[in-house]
Amino acid sequence: MTEARITVNGKETPISPAAPHTTVLDFLRERGLTGTKEGCAEGECGACSVLVARPGVNKPTDWVAVNACLVPAAALDGQEIITSEGIATVGEPGTPPALHPVQEEMAVRGGSQCGYCTPGFICSMAAEYYRPDRCEHGKGADGADAAEGHDAEHGPNGFDLHALSGNLCRCTGYRPIRDAAFAVGEPTDEDPLAQRREQAPPAAVATEYSRDDATFLRKSTLAETLRLLRERPDAVVVAGSTDYGVEVNIRSRRADCVVAIDRLAELRELRVESDHIEIGAGLTLTEIERRLDGSVPLLAELFPQFASRLIRNGATLGGNLGTGSPIGDSPPVLLALEASVVLAAADGEREVPLADYFTGYRQSVRRPGELIRALRIPLPLSPVAAFHKIAKRRFDDISSVAAAFALDIEDGIVRTARIGLGGVAATPIRAFATEAALEGKPWAAETVEAAARVLQAEGTPMSDHRASAEYRSAMLGQSLLKLHAQTTEAVSS
Repeated sequence: MTEARITVNGKETPISPAAPHTTVLDFLRERGLTGTKEGCAEGECGACSVLVARPGVNKPTDWVAVNACLVPAAALDGQEIITSEGIATVGEPGTPPALHPVQEEMAVRGGSQCGYCTPGFICSMAAEYYRPDRCEHGKGADGADAAEGHDAEHGPNGFDLHALSGNLCRCTGYRPIRDAAFAVGEPTDEDPLAQRREQAPPAAVATEYSRDDATFLRKSTLAETLRLLRERPDAVVVAGSTDYGVEVNIRSRRADCVVAIDRLAELRELRVESDHIEIGAGLTLTEIERRLDGSVPLLAELFPQFASRLIRNGATLGGNLGTGSPIGDSPPVLLALEASVVLAAADGEREVPLADYFTGYRQSVRRPGELIRALRIPLPLSPVAAFHKIAKRRFDDISSVAAAFALDIEDGIVRTARIGLGGVAATPIRAFATEAALEGKPWAAETVEAAARVLQAEGTPMSDHRASAEYRSAMLGQSLLKLHAQTTEAVSS
């Protein structure tokens, strides 16, 4: 077992003597790379973002922005990262580095005010700058060849502002930041970070990093991992660490043993078969989104509303289900899609319908030593689908209520209805009573209004600082009425 180390801005850097729970943020700052900032320690502000070389969708390598405050440094053993200090091009000895195009545009357009958030914005913008298919959507910053569909959130240069949805500017400087994002051009052939995309990212390495009676482990195969979990059922399993990282930072959680599964090849497959789609539990939401490319419309509606791009670059469906949170955004959608969970253990696998998976608040049928290997979505998909998330903010927020719908409507009659709900019970639930109230009946106002009253009574919503129980119930009914209005408009148009 080689010494754990990370390549930072082109230089191999040992992780030692950091503790296994030490975040990438603290690891970098302790080594003088203080451009990476801590703002929230929860993955909500983006001041800590860095670039990680990951397996690409359209090229061998993608530069992916992640929250350094959430990821353990040991989780990046053998991997390659770029910080805000490493984005500029280093010149001849004795000369200052040349500003990166993203840095240049931020400077000349006044995108930096107090400057605290700027390094994080730079890294998130750089990730979008290097997205291989970005410039297919537009050419040049003057708009002369602007792509069709250019709008307030997508620049004429193809820049998607959702790439910055996880970055918080504390000085209300968004307009010049947007101007900078929409002004950047294409990477040049001489750009070293652009050239780096043509080479494979670092291969996943087995890691065994121990300090002070705590251990961080990554095995080479799924079989090895499952044997380890059989021996250590108390181990904390992490993929993107978007949930565990918050526990470490805010609640000072210190696990004796952490097992990483994010780079296991067996958990990173996505297959489309004749009767189902299988999505590996170790794929990030961003990878799933780009690989499916809208072929599952309900998931396509979910992804932009799930946290932020920075979180989606690390979060996984397996992790979202594994935490068992009743307000996770993916369970309602997966329930509506009638998904099942493939649970793997050292002695074999079993498949469980997601509707039977949750047993109580943050509890499930998953046994000690088991982990989620994949999600299976049956085909064909229902043609009428929608995901409605009610939250205080449009993006990057926790839902008060979430409702997902998948309906088959033929000749004006609802043949099948599948409805998943979040935020209205101790677990995500299927709205079985409402489904029964719709099936076999006309998709008409009278039917929908009656079913909406049934939907309002589904679950056992509670009142908290996000919403009252009465509000949550009302929003359930309104979500079905909204779906009917939307489908009626679509048919009439």
